[in-house]
Amino acid sequence: MKRERTKEWAKWRGLVSEQIASGQSIAVFCRDRGLRDWQFYEWKKQVREGEPAKFVSVKVPAAGEPAPVPTGKAIEIRLPRGRSLIVEPGFDAMHLCALLSVLEAEA
Repeated sequence: MKRERTKEWAKWRGLVSEQIASGQSIAVFCRDRGLRDWQFYEWKKQVREGEPAKFVSVKVPAAGEPAPVPTGKAIEIRLPRGRSLIVEPGFDAMHLCALLSVLEAEA
């Protein structure tokens, strides 16, 4: 029984990550995949509450200080008030979404 729950948890955690990364609304994401949106919301809440909080070290350059130049195939995400994030390949999408929500709340 626990193994089934673990598989179900992994399935929904993957779907939640996929929805966030897709940029689609939950309604569209669920319709495209034949999922019930109410069920998706319930699982999204469970996934969010069940995951330990992850903290990331963020260095905000002083005013006028040049931002570091990205290397490789990094992606730069520009935020309000002149802030930006540089995301290297292999990043954790859920981690990034959590960080962005914190930074957006400060804006």
